[in-house]
Amino acid sequence: MKIGIIVAMDKELRQLQALFNDGNVRVEKCGIGKVNAALGAQRMINEFHPDCIISSGCAGGNGDDINIQDVVVSAQLCYHDVYCGSAIDDTTVYGQVQGLPARYQADPYLLRKSAELKVDDVKIHPGLIVTGDWFVDSKEKAREIVGHFPEAKAIDMESAAIAQTCYINKVPFISFRVISDIPLRDTDASQYHNFWDTVAEHSFQVTKTFVESL
Repeated sequence: MKIGIIVAMDKELRQLQALFNDGNVRVEKCGIGKVNAALGAQRMINEFHPDCIISSGCAGGNGDDINIQDVVVSAQLCYHDVYCGSAIDDTTVYGQVQGLPARYQADPYLLRKSAELKVDDVKIHPGLIVTGDWFVDSKEKAREIVGHFPEAKAIDMESAAIAQTCYINKVPFISFRVISDIPLRDTDASQYHNFWDTVAEHSFQVTKTFVESL
């Protein structure tokens, strides 16, 4: 099975590349944001022809049950910064690109396999990941996003764009996001900056354990 793993940043790339030396697993950096994510996913599909793609990296968390270094698995994904209006089609909802799904569903097989994961000292939560071109460094912005998507477990800048690209190309997809900060409990993203200084070595082990289970 050929597995493509996409991350946004060098920090994430270094951690994940150190975990894989199998030629059937390719880890690539796409860069930050939705356009970079979509381009990176399409390049991965065109050049590597993976059987599935995994988005891995960090994200802001949301919810009373979510804590730093927990992992959120994408049961669903959508955008928090997309609105196509109702002038043409009044069935398109906030967060949906007109003509595409309101929410992208993780591949059922991959989601089922993720539910079987057990990694020491890591809590894994399936749920909604929302994506947008905004680094959430204020409680005000977090409240705005959560106001639209109160059930969201994680907020990132790439996952839904990779999901959209995989949906168009019919490639199974799932996202694993390590929670680096909780914007509604934070001030000026201090948790995020501390995360990279204190992150435990096993934070990305969930992705490794998942790949080994496939």
